[in-house]
Amino acid sequence: MRRLVPLLAAAAAFPLAAQTVPTPASADAVELAYASHPRQRIDFTRAARPGAPLVVFLHGGGWSRGDKSMATHMAAHFHRRGYAFAAVNYRLVPDADPVAQAGDAAAAIAHLAANADRLGLDPERIIVIGHSAGAHLAALIGTDPAYLRHQRLPMTAIDGVVLLDGAGYDVPAQMRRGGPFLRRLYGNAFGDDPGFQRRVSPTLHAGAPNAARFLILHIASRPDDSGAQSRQLAEALRAAGTAAELVEVDGSHADIFRRFGQQGHVATERTDAFARQLFGR
Repeated sequence: MRRLVPLLAAAAAFPLAAQTVPTPASADAVELAYASHPRQRIDFTRAARPGAPLVVFLHGGGWSRGDKSMATHMAAHFHRRGYAFAAVNYRLVPDADPVAQAGDAAAAIAHLAANADRLGLDPERIIVIGHSAGAHLAALIGTDPAYLRHQRLPMTAIDGVVLLDGAGYDVPAQMRRGGPFLRRLYGNAFGDDPGFQRRVSPTLHAGAPNAARFLILHIASRPDDSGAQSRQLAEALRAAGTAAELVEVDGSHADIFRRFGQQGHVATERTDAFARQLFGR
């Protein structure tokens, strides 16, 4: 059993009571601030029982859009299964680049873990899930230890990472191969500096240490986009000795997120199985 308490004590920056206010995102959710910017907020849904595993979700939106309120259906799904759930907002382009966004995600995890007793969660059982741009950020903090290290957390603070049809895992390669729309989207987020693009490419950081396990899901209809990027990330993780399960699913880029929790949704079923493997029932 890992012990994170000495590290987590240093990560708490704000008194919890001063940041907990009701939010309309969910009847069972409270909003927490993990830093001072208005975007640095979390919708947190407490588990029914104390000491529960924690699911942290990072929304998509091309690094420049999106909001934690998009994930209320996921909060309900994981609450029913006994997990605490945290949907994280992060600063958006152009106010913050992907390095700062990944830093926000790491700061949110550190804040939740540091306040684990008050929030009724187990700081040693954490899964991070991301969709689209959020999957890129989840992969980045799961492969590059700099983000968690800045929060005085080890890579072992994250037990598992689930990626829902992300891309940008190798930014320079994808920008070379993509069409005009993708190049504009990625140029807006990653700029034209090859060094910066490599810095924010999870595949290029996939040499150990990494988060312990990855579940990488991609849409079957995007074989040359998220499919190729997902396969290459899985191969790089496995080469480093990190467990990485690669799953191709039917549907659309939006459906893999919007239909999460619905009966027969393969991405949900595989994510639930992944969580059970890590934490039991």
